[in-house]
Amino acid sequence: MSSPTTPLVDRFAEHFGNTGNPLLSVTVPARSEIAGNHTDHEGGDVIGGALDARIEAVCALNGTGTARIESVGYGGFEIDLADLAVQASEQETTASLARGMASELAATGRTPQGFDLIMQSSIPSGSGLSSSAAVELAFGRAMEALWEGTAIDAVTLAKMAQRTENNYFGKPCGLLDQLAEALGGLAHMSFADPETPATEKLAFDFEDKGYALVLVNVGSDHSALTGEYAAVPAEMKQIAAVFGKERLCEVDPAAFDSEVVRLRRELGDRPVLRALHYWRENDLVLKRWDALQAGDIDAFLELTRESGASSAMFLQNVSVGGAPEQSAMVALGLAERLLEGRGACRIHGGGFGGSIQAFVPVERVDAFLAGMDSWFGEGASRHYRIVPEGAAYAWL
Repeated sequence: MSSPTTPLVDRFAEHFGNTGNPLLSVTVPARSEIAGNHTDHEGGDVIGGALDARIEAVCALNGTGTARIESVGYGGFEIDLADLAVQASEQETTASLARGMASELAATGRTPQGFDLIMQSSIPSGSGLSSSAAVELAFGRAMEALWEGTAIDAVTLAKMAQRTENNYFGKPCGLLDQLAEALGGLAHMSFADPETPATEKLAFDFEDKGYALVLVNVGSDHSALTGEYAAVPAEMKQIAAVFGKERLCEVDPAAFDSEVVRLRRELGDRPVLRALHYWRENDLVLKRWDALQAGDIDAFLELTRESGASSAMFLQNVSVGGAPEQSAMVALGLAERLLEGRGACRIHGGGFGGSIQAFVPVERVDAFLAGMDSWFGEGASRHYRIVPEGAAYAWL
């Protein structure tokens, strides 16, 4: 992954001046959930892909006890590194991510030191491409390099970022976003063992098989729907708890089948439906990985269409119940019109607005982008490529 552009280095100098300390560059890709819609937090399987959109940052030690952080286009903030406790007033802010990652890095035995950091993003905010996870990882890699200590592997860094998002930011996410961005490339991840997730990477280019990956920002910011998102894992875990388990991966589907009547009566229908989605989707992840390994794009696309149907019908994370706005559902319907039976499309990421994912025949990409942009605004749709590099840093 290339170093940050000269303009970002110039911005750093303009904003913070020159302390004489070495400059560090950090880059973290966005991610696309290729398969596994809300399976990671239940101990299931996912396929993630690192994208050619990213957070990039330039930073340096400043000789103080304060982290001074500036985000191009969003302003800045400061963190007193002497106080790394959770701050309720910072929940759902970038400051909470910086403080949380500082706490995690300090727990590795590092001594926190003040630094200046400026960052910019080409990841559309609130569109389900995990910009918050990328920011967490960027802070983590910066502090890893700036504060003396041992190197941190991708899985460990991802778990630090997940804890930060859970405990400091206040979002009960799984590990998919952080691990996919830390690893880079196209990766199958299994979370049956949450302490040591199994990972496997595959060199695969969808365009070699005749299809382009397109993501469409549908104009409904899912960052404002944290409560709706949080209900998904909460309801799945309600089902697991009935069987004395913490996650659905630990529940015998046959035992679930025998208790459906009681589960509906005690918990309601939506948790039951979401549990049904989990087992269906997890099976589809494994089949899609097999298809990718075999180079069978047609099987992959058919299974992707099945996944999209499961998310809409059973997981119910395409539209917010009772809300008149159904941007993602409209986007899916319009995308299918443009695809005319070819390729595949589905809700992407956490759902509830955000973005949809489409695999578009390469010869139709320009027409697809133009059509979706005409309905959702110029630049709403974007053609992405999978990149091999994950979260990384380099001294300038």
